Amino acid sequence: MRERLNALVLAGRKTATTGLLAEYVEETEGLEFEGERLALLGNDGDCVATIEITGVELTSFGGVTWEHATAEGEGDRSLDEWRTGHRRFWEGIGTPVDEDTPLVCLRFRLSSPCAGR
Repeated sequence: MRERLNALVLAGRKTATTGLLAEYVEETEGLEFEGERLALLGNDGDCVATIEITGVELTSFGGVTWEHATAEGEGDRSLDEWRTGHRRFWEGIGTPVDEDTPLVCLRFRLSSPCAGR
């Protein structure tokens, strides 16, 4: 899945992603912030590219907008399809979600490829 999502980022189709706020709490990790640069890693752990965070929004699963869902670039044809796919993914890793589950919605832009790429 990582390779497919990385390819979407590199092609400019994926400019957003969504995570569970509970994962940030569990990992005692702070939220990303606008202007922060992050390494996009491949399956081998090597840097594929650098992205820059352009927006951070806390919302609920039920509050995710179609604009955000389409910015994820994964080909969903409706918000319901986006919700079904994300619900299935999170349930598959043991974290069922409902309409009130807190999420972190990130927007980003591709900044640069990593050295050697």
